[in-house]
Amino acid sequence: MIRAVCTALTLTLVAGMPAAGDPVLTPPIDCDLGRDCFIQQYVDHDSSAGASDYLCAPLSYDAHKGTDFSLRTLQQMQAGVNVLASAPGTVKGVRDGMEDRIYTTSNAEEIKGRECGNGLVIDHGDGWETQYCHMKKDSLAVHSGDQVSRGSVLGQVGVSGLAQFPHIHLNVRHNGTTIDPFDPDGKITCGTPDPDTLWQNPPPYRAGGFLDVGFSDGIPDYADVKSGSAAKPSLPVDAPALVVYGYAFGGQKDDKLRLVLTGPDGTVVDQTIALEKTQAQFFRAVGKRLKRAVWPTGTYTGIATLSRKGRQIDTRSANITLR
Repeated sequence: MIRAVCTALTLTLVAGMPAAGDPVLTPPIDCDLGRDCFIQQYVDHDSSAGASDYLCAPLSYDAHKGTDFSLRTLQQMQAGVNVLASAPGTVKGVRDGMEDRIYTTSNAEEIKGRECGNGLVIDHGDGWETQYCHMKKDSLAVHSGDQVSRGSVLGQVGVSGLAQFPHIHLNVRHNGTTIDPFDPDGKITCGTPDPDTLWQNPPPYRAGGFLDVGFSDGIPDYADVKSGSAAKPSLPVDAPALVVYGYAFGGQKDDKLRLVLTGPDGTVVDQTIALEKTQAQFFRAVGKRLKRAVWPTGTYTGIATLSRKGRQIDTRSANITLR
């Protein structure tokens, strides 16, 4: 059995009071935010071809109009994670029936004009709306005209439409204009978050972090890492190799990813890798080939650490026992 623990560099926001008439929001996903799911991307505040979130950091992409609450793996999505209404209101419109699959250039034409995938819009009155995108096919639990309460189940997280990982994209609008719930007045001071948000309890900001850490008997395919199927729950003592990998989000150029694998006889491998470019999601793996009859029996530990400019962003570990 693999057991994992993680810590992360976070920035906690102090809840302020929304302006009179503004909606008060709660997260649109039923999971332990920061452990089972993560905010991976924010509203883009950069009017140029670049991208910048509300802290002037690059956790966004050009013209991104929502907040992305992502799951760790596709297996987690397939098991089912509910999407919740962030505020009470009336369902204004729904769409269902689109397939859940990773967006690529080969299927771009099929989703043209339907980039949101399966989803819905809720009218909160006074010109306020929330839109929920990329939901799982055939999971929508509401219809146009339905009244919903805060926390009502709307459906499940999926990967339909223009999506490359399982997540719920929450777009907040007022009179048709996108509003960043973390910075509703748009008056950004870099590094200093706005205390007045639309959140009932503002989710802490994570500068990046690990989605998964696991073991394999070879360098896994990236598709298997993203799906969650790459991690081996156990390995035989004659496995051809012992490999530990770290799957993460929010990587920036020159970040350092350190992977350490230890066993009953001490350190098996300890390697630090520098990221060559900024990446929304990425994985790296290190390991060692078997050079004798069998590996020593016992517990092996893999530790992944992500650092930025000498400061630790996140660390996560996993254990596996060879018998």
